[in-house]
Amino acid sequence: MLCLGPWSDHGERTGGFYACNRYEAARQEGAFDDSERRREMAKNSLERYTHYYERWAANQSSRQKALGDLQSLQNDKLEKLSDIQSQPESQLKFIIEAWLQIVECRRVLKWTYAYGYYLPDHEHAKRQFFEYVQGEAESGLERLHQCAEKELQIYLDADCPSKDFNDFRTKLAGLTSVTRNYFENLVRALESGLNDVGAHTGQGACSKAVSSKNLGGKSKSGKNKAPVGASKSGSSTRGMDDGNIWACDQCTFANPRSARSCQVCDHQQHR
Repeated sequence: MLCLGPWSDHGERTGGFYACNRYEAARQEGAFDDSERRREMAKNSLERYTHYYERWAANQSSRQKALGDLQSLQNDKLEKLSDIQSQPESQLKFIIEAWLQIVECRRVLKWTYAYGYYLPDHEHAKRQFFEYVQGEAESGLERLHQCAEKELQIYLDADCPSKDFNDFRTKLAGLTSVTRNYFENLVRALESGLNDVGAHTGQGACSKAVSSKNLGGKSKSGKNKAPVGASKSGSSTRGMDDGNIWACDQCTFANPRSARSCQVCDHQQHR
C-alpha cells in the first residue's frame, strides 16, 4: 500500500518506493483510518456510477441498433417476408408493432437506470420494489427482442411458406402485448414515486402488486381486466377462436392449442 506521502521521502529505508512500511505502521496506529475510509467511499461511489452508466449506455446502444433494424425491415425485409410467406404486407404489421415497442422500451429502460442511481440507498423497500418491476420489464423486453430478431430471421431465410408462421405471429403479438404491460406498470410505479410500496413491503408483495393488479387482475374500479390478447367480447384480438387458443394462468398470454407450455413464461398448460 502507498502512504501518499512525498516521493522524495521514500527509499530502501522505508521498505521501497512501492511497499512503504510507514503506511503500515501509521495504519496500525489509526492514523490513516479516515483517509482510507474516504478512499473506499470514493471507490464504491465510482463503481456504483459505472454500474448504472454502463447499463444506461448498453440500452442506448441497443435502442440505436433496434432503430436501424426497424428501418431495414420497413425498407426491404418486410416485402421479402411477404413474398416468402405468401402473406400481404398488411398482415405483417404485427412485426412493425413489435419493433416499435422494442425501441420505446429501450428508451424507457435506459432512463430507469438513471432513476435507480438517484434512488436513496436507505429506502430499502422502494429499491427492492423498483428493482423487481425493472427486472420483470427487462426480462419481458429481452424475450420480445429475441423473438423479433432471431426467430423472425428463420422465416426470412426460408425458401417457401412456413406451416408454423401463424404460431410465430401469435407468439410475437403476445410478447409485444405482455411487454407493453410490463413497461406500463414500471412507468406507472416510477411516476407515482413508488408510493405503492410500504415500509415493510417484500418481494412477494411486489409480485402480487404487479401480477394481479396490472396483468389481468382488477382495475382501480374493481372490475376484472380482460386477459392479454383478449378483446372485451372475450375473443382473441388476433382473430383466433377460443377453441384454438388457451390463456396462460400465470401471464395470460394467448397460446396456440398445440403448445403444451406457455410460449412466454413456460408455465405448463392445465388440462
